[in-house]
Amino acid sequence: MPSTRISHLTKEFDTKIAVNDISFELGEHEFLVLVGPSGCGKTTTLRMLAGLEQASSGDIFFGEKRVNDIRPRDRNVAMVFQDYAVFPHYTVYENIAYGLRSRHAPNALVKERVPKAAKTFRIDHLLGRKPRQLSGGERQRVALARAMVRDAELYLYDEPLANLDAQLRYQAREDIMALHNEKKKPSVYVTHDQSEAMAMGDRIAVMRDGHIVQIGTGAELYERPHSLFVAYF
Repeated sequence: MPSTRISHLTKEFDTKIAVNDISFELGEHEFLVLVGPSGCGKTTTLRMLAGLEQASSGDIFFGEKRVNDIRPRDRNVAMVFQDYAVFPHYTVYENIAYGLRSRHAPNALVKERVPKAAKTFRIDHLLGRKPRQLSGGERQRVALARAMVRDAELYLYDEPLANLDAQLRYQAREDIMALHNEKKKPSVYVTHDQSEAMAMGDRIAVMRDGHIVQIGTGAELYERPHSLFVAYF
């Protein structure tokens, strides 16, 4: 049974159609990658799943529940952004704890989960620091730890490795997959990097001009591309 379903989803901005009538289902523990060139609709799709953009038409279901009109804070979605979106005036501890406190978790749960998540992502020695005292890789791990403390129904990643240098990208990729395997919940990951998509995705949805032009496993896309665009992307 799919845990997340998108049906005929469209998003229009004035005269531009950013996402054009896309549909897909997401399995209960699936890691789906949305890949395509800049401006193809990947991030807009992710933002509609999170509730940060309102769909112009179409439906989003979490299980059997239609969530189009549910506020972002009430969708129980965890999201990791390209710029990490850590709060500059909070310590690392407070940034990680925000994922729980925003949902009114009891203090005992915060005290239990924050150190555990920090240790998992190797930032337990940084809990008292502010983001300005951290490297880019460390800030990214703070964002992942904040997602980890949550019991979200869906995990969303918007090009979280884009600002990391090549040396850090492999470890960060491993950290994301560790989080996915720990939570055993569906994830949607946006990237423009084909090698990243092939390495991480259970399935890959290739997007172009607001459409999903093909969706399948990495092997299926490589061996049986439906178009020259998919073959050469």
